[in-house]
Amino acid sequence: MSQRIIAMWSGPRNISTAMMRSWESRADTRVIDEPFYAHYLQHTGYAHPGAEEIIERYDTDWRRVIAQLLDGGGAPIFFQKHMTQHMLEHIDRSWIADLSNCFLIREPRRMLLSFAKVIPNPGLDQTGLPQQVEIFNELRRATGKIPPVIEARDVLRNPEAALRSLCSALDLPFDPAMLHWRAGKRESDGIWARHWYGRVERSTRFAPYQEDDTPLPENMRGLLKECEDLYEQIAPYSILQEVR
Repeated sequence: MSQRIIAMWSGPRNISTAMMRSWESRADTRVIDEPFYAHYLQHTGYAHPGAEEIIERYDTDWRRVIAQLLDGGGAPIFFQKHMTQHMLEHIDRSWIADLSNCFLIREPRRMLLSFAKVIPNPGLDQTGLPQQVEIFNELRRATGKIPPVIEARDVLRNPEAALRSLCSALDLPFDPAMLHWRAGKRESDGIWARHWYGRVERSTRFAPYQEDDTPLPENMRGLLKECEDLYEQIAPYSILQEVR
């Protein structure tokens, strides 16, 4: 198999780190964690936990970051975990169409409930949904194909079926090692892990899906409606409608 670069485009709090763990469990894969995060923080000035340290430690030049992402580093599979909100308008996106892309989505209410625990009162741009829809549509136009979309709850309900379907959609063999991993930290994790990855670091597999009807605070209802409208532009393309 020739080298493959897999870019997974997710918003925050979408089990994206667990997905990164899953792919890193493959012997043929190396991963990279949110490579545009430092540039995003430097450019926006958002007061995320550990922002100053992240900006100091990681490359803030988006052009150099892209060059690194297109150099697979020797592994047969190079899995890139991207946060769509990090893809600011001035960053060139033409290179994305040359990769094998997939999209990870999550029910907006549950995403917002989780996100707001760390980033109170997030704006729409911080959810990554506007950028996710843009990148999805740009890829459809550029390639003439619909990129694979996978819903977080489908992965949690049936990890093997979800991962088999995703690997098939990406024209890659499924590896059972993707279903479990050792607990603990990873050298591949960004230094922001201490603020965001506590639950994943304690995990050894995908957590079972649990229903949650917790209402969203009243002040976030307008944001929820905006998020739902964007989510519904991608959700119908999920490759796993049948396991819901």
